[in-house]
Amino acid sequence: MQTLVTELSRLPGIGNRTAQRLAFHILRASAEEAAALAEAIREVKEKIGLCEVCFNLTDEPRCRICQDERRDHGLICVVEEPSDVIPMERTHEYHGVYHVLGGALSPIDGIDPEDLKLSELLARVASSEGEGAVHEVVLATNPTTTGEATALHIAEELRALAPALIVTRLASGLPVGSDLEYADEVTLGKAFAGRRGM
Repeated sequence: MQTLVTELSRLPGIGNRTAQRLAFHILRASAEEAAALAEAIREVKEKIGLCEVCFNLTDEPRCRICQDERRDHGLICVVEEPSDVIPMERTHEYHGVYHVLGGALSPIDGIDPEDLKLSELLARVASSEGEGAVHEVVLATNPTTTGEATALHIAEELRALAPALIVTRLASGLPVGSDLEYADEVTLGKAFAGRRGM
């Protein structure tokens, strides 16, 4: 039982008490439910890998987004993790393809450009030609210190590689439904910098 609690507490966001509750729930569950959970974990580890083009999660060599001919393959949205693709897709506003970096630059944590899928992004841009050429790269890294540093590094690399390429950054600022009095200075400053005409 303690082994199960220890393994469950290794999951992100799961503390020791939550791990104990989950372990007791699994213990009370039927043999079929417990076996189904174990099988789902085993199956996802065996079948799910990374797309050979964008490094999103997939059970095939290429993910469904890279296979979709209706999407704009000349528009690449760069995100940090595969989990960042899901909220982007939920907006139904974006119709391009993705490139998953696998993290963000953080020299303090030992994450350098070679540890991310940056060279693969540059190769995608450099190898695109003609009608399917990449015309814009949207940098959608997280609005954190590491995310901003990653976006700046990628923008510099892309400008050196392809000066005519449009490199954009997701807008940041005030969330919809919030009050100005609760906004911090950085968020309010970003909102001012990114203001647009009406």
